[in-house]
Amino acid sequence: MGAIIALIVIVAVVIILVLWAMGVYNKLITLRNRVGNGWAQIDVQLKQRADLIPNLVETVKGYAAHESTVFTEVTKARANVVAVSADPNATTAQRAQVENELSRSLVNLRATAESYPQLQANQNFMDLQRQLAQLEQKIAYARQFYNDVVLKFNTLIETVPSNIVAGLFHFTQAQYFQTDDSDRQVPQVKF
Repeated sequence: MGAIIALIVIVAVVIILVLWAMGVYNKLITLRNRVGNGWAQIDVQLKQRADLIPNLVETVKGYAAHESTVFTEVTKARANVVAVSADPNATTAQRAQVENELSRSLVNLRATAESYPQLQANQNFMDLQRQLAQLEQKIAYARQFYNDVVLKFNTLIETVPSNIVAGLFHFTQAQYFQTDDSDRQVPQVKF
């Protein structure tokens, strides 16, 4: 009778462990899919921004044709973004780097545009600026959502006892969408 009870306890423990492992596995899969979805949301917003930039550059060019360095910088940064986003082997870090370069070049473009009051009054330019500002807000939100999900996913992979299941099924940590070190520095303003 004691052997039967011991066998029942062992079977119950094994069943509980299997159910727990299945639950952890399913949670890991759910979070991995959320990480992928978060990245896809960022990608959609970045694609919209990349599509908007040529119109913005052309509008500014009409007023500030002699500012070719700024236009070249924006065009080159956009081309880098398009190339890296088309590369299936590109990492999140590489994608973040080119996106941050594009953001910096857009800041320079906006600064150039501020030197031309007639451009600031142009309705097309104002609409493009508004659309770009809205996209930047959406991108910031999408990045925050993505990084929040990456945090949950990576935490589950690293913490005991779920790290056992993650290790057994070869789950690897996701990369955060991070800002370049140059973007973290305080800008210097000189008069």
